Parts: sequence; structure tokens; C-alpha cells
Amino acid sequence: MHASAPSVASLREIDPASLPAATRDVLDGVDRVLLHHLPMTVRFRRVTSRDGLLLHGPAGWGEAAPFWDYAPQESSTWLLAALEGALVPAPPVRRDAVPVNVTVPVCTPEEADRRVRASGGCATAKVKVADPGTSVAEDVERVAAVRAALHDTVGDRARIRVDANGAWSPEEAVSAIRVLDRAAGGLEYVEQPCADVEGLTRVRRLVDVPVAADESIRRAEDPLAVARAGAADVAVVKVAPLGGIHRALEVADATGMDVVISSALESSVGLSAGVRAAAALPALDHACGLATAQLLAADVTASPLLPRHGAIGVREVSPEESLVGAHPLPEGLEERWRQRLDAMCRALAGRGAHA
Repeated sequence: MHASAPSVASLREIDPASLPAATRDVLDGVDRVLLHHLPMTVRFRRVTSRDGLLLHGPAGWGEAAPFWDYAPQESSTWLLAALEGALVPAPPVRRDAVPVNVTVPVCTPEEADRRVRASGGCATAKVKVADPGTSVAEDVERVAAVRAALHDTVGDRARIRVDANGAWSPEEAVSAIRVLDRAAGGLEYVEQPCADVEGLTRVRRLVDVPVAADESIRRAEDPLAVARAGAADVAVVKVAPLGGIHRALEVADATGMDVVISSALESSVGLSAGVRAAAALPALDHACGLATAQLLAADVTASPLLPRHGAIGVREVSPEESLVGAHPLPEGLEERWRQRLDAMCRALAGRGAHA
């Protein structure tokens, strides 16, 4: 699955000393900055590759890989998470492994079947639905294929959740959820059926399937608005968009809801922070969305965080230099990241935030 490594000479490293003084001030304590570019096995979230920065400091490695449609202010929170990983000791954990779900992208039923069977024993599947240009009937076929594959592989332990990424209106959501619930033989929950808190609240009142909130937590100015409105049953919490493990655990506790820690489609360096956050939760009643290294065609380590028997173990991940430089950078990407790093640091300095 992961490509062979080139020579170390292809490593992309940004010398902190080459950065503007204001940027160096925000990165104080970081001694290495690496740039990675990783191809994916499938189009996901309308992207076919991931790139980002790996920061090293006395506490280890952190990753900042905000999507390119995020402005500097929002992206800076991802940088804050990377700074935490590099500079701040991680909290103690309560378990040494975390159960995870296989993520099934928008794909054919045959591909959905293959991904479930190759998932490393995952008993839970998260199925992407409501993609632009696809019909509810196609989503039903995908969910039905996942149900059959899980029945064959894990039997009665199977759980299916669907994720609409806020694509439905409340009326569309109610109709689609009822059909998908039947196709799944009972959904564990539906994630972010509508884009806003008001829509989530309406849907939750009209369906029996539990509702989970993702974007309404990680992209909100107030991540606790969902909890106060009673708009969801499950909080999907992501470390990087919230600014690090410690902040993610604070938000998880403050919601008072069941919590699922999920990834932001990072390399295994970023995923390791999510796994540690999940392992630190007081209770963990649902599989977490942290098996997304399966969506990458390459990683920054030869030992990526992949499930075994449906779980991922807690461990530190350090990038291997030959793998960080394994894939050619698109033209101009390094300069774009230098400019973006400066912009994220200005945003952090402007709000007085630092790890």
C-alpha cells in the first residue's frame, strides 16, 4: 500500500532560521519543520492528496495539515495543535488501544465491500453519504453492501453509522435517515445530517436514530453550542481543529455527551494525537474515526497507525525522513506553505494563543 522510499536527499525541510522573526517567535522551541505531500487511495472530501507540516520539539512531533479551503484564522488552530505535540507533554492514558471504525467513502457497493473486508477487523463502519451528484438510492446500495460485509466478518458486533457532512436540509435528512436506517438494519447514529445547530435540533426531534455533531463542533466559534441546544446525542471531537489534545479533552468533557474522537485526515503523526486523546477519555462507548491512514497511499512512517483486530494501539509516531520526501511536491507548494505558516503564526500571535 505504501510506496518505496527514495533517498534522504529528497527530504523537504524548512529551516526555522529562514523564517521571519515574527514566525520564529510563535514557533519558539520548535527545532525542525518538515513538509509532507501524500497521495490518497481514493478521492475523499474532494481531495486526492494531503500535505502538511510536521513540527518537532522537546515533547516530540506534531502535525499541522489544515485543508486548503480554510482561512488563516481557522488554520491557525491546527498549528496550535502541532505546537502542542512538539512542545507540551501528552496527558496520561486510561487504555492502551482504541477501537476504530473503517471509513467507507462514496464508492461502488463492490468497493465498499472490499474496504470493510480489508479493514483490519473493524466491527464499525462509517459510510459517507449525501455526496453531490449521488442519490439516496446509491447511498442505500452502499450501506447495504457494508451491512452484508460486516455480517460476514464480525457478525452481531457490526455497527453502521453514516456521515452526511451537513449536506441535507432537515426535510431531506428525515427522509434519507429513515431509508438508510432500514438499509443498515439499524444505524448507530447519523453524523452531521444538517449544516447548522437549528437543523440538527429539528432532525433529532423527528427521527429515532441518534444524531452526532461534527462540523458544528470543530468549525464553530462556540463548540459547546450544540450541547446547550440539545442538538445531538454524540459529539465528534477532532484534535487538530480544536487546537490539541488538551483542548479536545476539555470540549469532550464539557459537552456532557457520548464522545467519538475522529481524525482530520492527517498522516500517522497527527493520528497518534487522536489515538492518545481517545485513550485518555474517562469513557469510550463508541469506536473512533481514527483508521483514516487506510485512505492514504503512503505515509510518513513505515509503520502507519492501522487497525489490528479492529483497534489501534497507543504509541508515539516519528516521521522517517526518506518517506517524508517520497513523493514529488506540486510546483510552488513549499512556497505556499511558507506563506501559510507565516499567516497562521500571525493569527496565533494576534489572539495571544500559544501552546
